[in-house]
Amino acid sequence: MVKEVIGIGDNEMEALADAKKQLGISEDVEVNFEVIQRAEKKKFGLFGGSPAKVKAWLNASPADNAEEFLKNVLNAMNLTNLTVNVEKDEKSINFDIEGEDVGYVIGRRGETLDALQYLTSLVANHAESDYLKVTVNTGNYREKREKTLEILGRKIAFKVAKTGRKVALEPMNPYERRIIHTAVQKVNGVISESEGENANRHVVILPDPKSRNYRRNNNYNRNKGRRPYNNSKPHTMQDNDAPKREPLNEGGEFGLYGRIDK
Repeated sequence: MVKEVIGIGDNEMEALADAKKQLGISEDVEVNFEVIQRAEKKKFGLFGGSPAKVKAWLNASPADNAEEFLKNVLNAMNLTNLTVNVEKDEKSINFDIEGEDVGYVIGRRGETLDALQYLTSLVANHAESDYLKVTVNTGNYREKREKTLEILGRKIAFKVAKTGRKVALEPMNPYERRIIHTAVQKVNGVISESEGENANRHVVILPDPKSRNYRRNNNYNRNKGRRPYNNSKPHTMQDNDAPKREPLNEGGEFGLYGRIDK
């Protein structure tokens, strides 16, 4: 995207300086420019004359394109009382939106904020080979949301480990699903998978087939319903059940305990 302006001055140098001022850059920065009208002096100091006009332009960076797009979208949403703070480096750009109407920017469960971030990222990475990470946030909303999802993931994981029954969560975007998967990995005996397509894609937390609890619960379920062994009545061994065995006598003719005198 190209940003261009027309500077006006009493001569070409002043017109160029005016153009740089409109572009928001200092006078020592080099820009592409074209003189579209040279200055003409007034005849006899009274008649005619015209100022100089210079067209100057900058090839905007991906970060500049992303910033301009985001601000235009917010204006189109009639959210004009918001402030967009920008922090950027060579590999990332972070937008922090402040103002009274940030609730409209966040949307239901952050859906509007996620959409703004996705579209702004597309604009920033439209025609560049190097990927630019774009984050759109308001206050510390994303940090709070991430903490909430971590707690939710661990809570459901412990429940699944205890009951042995899988639990399906509500649909989430890839970023939120990744938070849930990471939280589940910290709990022994459970795993997580993503199921569904597009907007219905969600996380399912289920018992780990390799865990001891899973095998024990499976054995219990297989044995469930079988008639239990009845040991309420004592078992009486019949004569024919007893093994045939000679009496033990390790004491020779005196018996086991030796000879007993009367």
